[in-house]
Amino acid sequence: MEPIRSYVSQEIEQQTSPIEPQKKPKSKKRKVWVPGLLLLTPILLFIFGFFVIPMLYILYLSFISTDNLGGAEAVYSIKNYTQLFSDSYYLSSLWLTVKISLYSVLVALLLGYPVALTMAKSSARIRGYITLLIVSPLLVSIVVRNFGWYLLLLPNGTINQTLMALGIIDAPLKLLFSEIGVVIGLSNAYLPFMILSIVASLYNIDPSLDKAGAILGASPFRRFFSITLPLSIPGIVSGCILVFSLSMSAYVTPALMGGANVPVMPVVIYDQINNLLHWTFGSALSYILLATTVISVTVFTRAFEKGKFKEVFR
Repeated sequence: MEPIRSYVSQEIEQQTSPIEPQKKPKSKKRKVWVPGLLLLTPILLFIFGFFVIPMLYILYLSFISTDNLGGAEAVYSIKNYTQLFSDSYYLSSLWLTVKISLYSVLVALLLGYPVALTMAKSSARIRGYITLLIVSPLLVSIVVRNFGWYLLLLPNGTINQTLMALGIIDAPLKLLFSEIGVVIGLSNAYLPFMILSIVASLYNIDPSLDKAGAILGASPFRRFFSITLPLSIPGIVSGCILVFSLSMSAYVTPALMGGANVPVMPVVIYDQINNLLHWTFGSALSYILLATTVISVTVFTRAFEKGKFKEVFR
């Protein structure tokens, strides 16, 4: 019986052995990225020619410490960068730019969040009207809007005259050519970006979550701070980044609403390049402003992504 047992075991091993898949002949993979690259070529050439090359040239100028901008007579050093950190005027100008940008973000957030929340809870028809009202200021030049605020904020303007007529103040407030005027102008200019960023995040919140909270007995105040606000953090972060970045690089509004009394970095850079013809030092100031903006935005974003509300960013 032993030979039969060994024969049966050999048959079982042959039946249970894994079947080796047949190797398919290797086919050449199509280079699917070639058509996409060809479609992107015009915009890549545009970005490279009108953004990358000018930025590299400005970086090159920032390391020249003499009036000769090229050739063998040019002297290369980091003098332009050290001059900024050794002069209190430019440091205070940089801090003033950051401070005004943060105030603009705060004002835009406080004014924009209720509008975005109203849009998210309104019907489609009302939402369309509100969106039209929000976007319509963007169709008007920022210079025109600043001149409108200019007339309102004058010492004998509408705001001061109204406050004095109501007996709230005895003397006109200094709203124009001050930090308050610049914050008002920047907040008004970039408020739509804050609202649209927040409302895009509110649209993605499931309405059943709020209903579930109401069924469990949570008050509207509790539901807002426990459900709506945490889930809208990505929109708030996006809006804050947009408003902060745009405020840091704004020139027209600080120049018209602040003038020489509010020397923010874009105004200082413009004076260095166009009025004083210090191209190299103005280039260094430009890169310091760019680095400050990038670092601030990166730290702010990482703080939220790694902090208490990191789950909503996944």
